[in-house]
Amino acid sequence: MIKKVEICGVNTSKLPVLSNEEKEKLFIKIKAGDKKAREEFINGNLKLVLSVVRKFNNRGENVDDLFQVGCIGLIKAIDNFDLSQNVLFSTYAVPMIIGEIRRHLRDNNSIRVSRSLRDIAYKALQARELLTSKNNREPTIDEVSKEIGISKEDIANALDAIQDPVSLYEPIYNDGADSLYLMDQIGDNKNIDENWIEDISICEGLKKLNSREQMIIRKRFFDGKTQMEVAEEIGISQAQVSRLEKSALFHMRRNI
Repeated sequence: MIKKVEICGVNTSKLPVLSNEEKEKLFIKIKAGDKKAREEFINGNLKLVLSVVRKFNNRGENVDDLFQVGCIGLIKAIDNFDLSQNVLFSTYAVPMIIGEIRRHLRDNNSIRVSRSLRDIAYKALQARELLTSKNNREPTIDEVSKEIGISKEDIANALDAIQDPVSLYEPIYNDGADSLYLMDQIGDNKNIDENWIEDISICEGLKKLNSREQMIIRKRFFDGKTQMEVAEEIGISQAQVSRLEKSALFHMRRNI
């Protein structure tokens, strides 16, 4: 779809490209209220929108929709661009276009995120775009937090909430024959060999204890009971439970 020539009725093979000098002249006219110059400037930067849309060609989204949304980002960039910052328009516009497309994708995500979280995330993303264009570098989360007056923790939670879900069957590599999927790269920390060996060792260590020691260890470390609770259950003092527990752990460590 991304390779088709016509998008939203626009023949992309015939899109004009403006030089930096032409952009600067047109932009001066735009600031003076020249609508014809504004239209020419937009048309002269549609290829920039198209280049950004290509980055999202694996999302399964309609290219016409993404192109229209990208154009909204382009227009916002034109409205907010400041020639005095001595930054190329494309450098400023690309993050704005990407941000607009990402907002569109998140708003149409099947997983619902609360309005308040989305608002915080969008404020953070907008602040990041503005700080990036202003300082010519990616801002830190502290700088974004200071810019919008929201805590780092709330920003991190909001940005995490709007992340696009990824399928475990997403192909990440293909050598021409077999595909490597995301799930092939995810480890299982619960069932690794080391844990199995550790479980077997603990079971073997428990077998070396007498019945009372086994009961105390199981209640304390498998059932999660306190020493006081164990003492009440088996009818001895907490001090005795503590002594028996220490002795049992000592023998288990020695046997393991």
